[in-house]
Formats: sequence, structure tokens, C-alpha cells
Amino acid sequence: MSVVLLKESRKDLIINQVNLHTRITLTELASTLNVSEDTIRRDINDLAEEGKLIKIRGGAMSKAYHYSSQPVESYAHESKRIIAEKAVTLLKDGMLVLMGGGTTIREFIKLIPDELKATFLTVNPLTAVELLDKPNLEIIMIGGPISRYSQMAVGGDVYQRLSEVRVDLCIMGTNALDAKEGLTDSNWETVQAKKAMIRASDKIAILAISEKMNSVMSMKVADLREIDYLVTELPATSSMLAPYQGGKTKVL
Repeated sequence: MSVVLLKESRKDLIINQVNLHTRITLTELASTLNVSEDTIRRDINDLAEEGKLIKIRGGAMSKAYHYSSQPVESYAHESKRIIAEKAVTLLKDGMLVLMGGGTTIREFIKLIPDELKATFLTVNPLTAVELLDKPNLEIIMIGGPISRYSQMAVGGDVYQRLSEVRVDLCIMGTNALDAKEGLTDSNWETVQAKKAMIRASDKIAILAISEKMNSVMSMKVADLREIDYLVTELPATSSMLAPYQGGKTKVL
């Protein structure tokens, strides 16, 4: 950005970026808004005190993603519901499914049919708890140190356990997606956990609202050609999805 924004405009943009990406670092916000990290840190402190986001180490998190006894409607809720409706068609009885976490995943879990009989593995504690509402699922939590950035279990034990399984389908969200750069994120531990999930899976489905498309973060998770299904709220025939069509990836 070539201009310096007034404080309130800057704070509005911070909230938008946090809601869009679920979580974002000080460095990324400072680069996007063309200000210092100290300025962004002060803005995040203000916004956290106002109850508009959650301050985490090195950045900020959406209130909708943070665990709370009082649920908060997620950003782009209707779009995420449409994505969930499409993604649930990928499920079949008897599947072994590996799941990540996030607000779109939460919408997906709500729509899993109660009669589905399958086994779900997850590295996300909140996902495991939410899956407990489904009476016919077997749920396996792969545990380890929990990343404050992504709320995923991370570390060597997690990667080892994932290397010992082969699942039918992996369902995860993404912080950024680009036709050329693929899936990217900005946290090293989270990137390694997601790479391990992909290696453990026969098929991979990425759930992403269209606003996350054509965006790139600092660390590569996977190339688009590694993804079997890209699920967005847009019709598969949308011109915006044209760069993502073709090859291995099926756009839903």
C-alpha cells in the first residue's frame, strides 16, 4: 500500500484481515498496511481491549476461531455453510478421515449426517470435541504440544503418528491459496503439521472461501497439483475458479 492510513481505517483493515485469514502475524499486517510492527501491536492491543479480536503471541486471531462458551458467528458464515454442504458429499460409510480445524471445518461438522459410520482422526482439540456430537463416528485425537497460532497439535510425535496412518480423505482449511503458489501459511509448526497430514492421505480436500484465493503467505504447504478437491462457495463454473481448474484438482 502506498498511503499511510488513519488509525480507525487501519484498525478496520486489521479486523478484516484477521477475520479473513482467521489468524495473522504482526509482520504480515505491518507489510500490508505499510506501518511498523509497533504500530500494529498498539492497534491490536486496542482492538483486543474493545473485544473485536483475540491477541496471540506475534499476531491476532479471529474471535470466531477462539474457543468460547459463547459461540460467535464466523466471518462469511453463509459462504462457509455453502462450502460445508458441498464438502459433506465427499463422505462415505467406512471412511478413515483426517481433519484439521477452523471455522469452515466447524460448519462442515454440523452437516455430517448422524447416521454416518466412519472414523475421524484430528490434530485439532476443538474439532475432536465438536465431532463428539455425531453418534456413529469413532474419533481419534492425535495429541502433542498445542500451537497457540493454529490450535493444532504439533511437533515430532504428531508427525510420527501421522506417518503411521494412511487415510482415505483429508479435509482441511487454508490461510491462503493461489493457483501458482498453492497453499501457504506463515507459521512453521503449522506448515509442518499440514504437510504431514497431506502425506498421510490418499485424497485431500481444501475448504476455502473465495476471498482467500489469489493470496500468498510466506511458507509453502503444498502445490495446487497435490490437492484433489478445492471446495469454495462459488459455482464450479465461475470464471474466478478458471485458474484452479484442470490437472488433478477437481473444483466443487
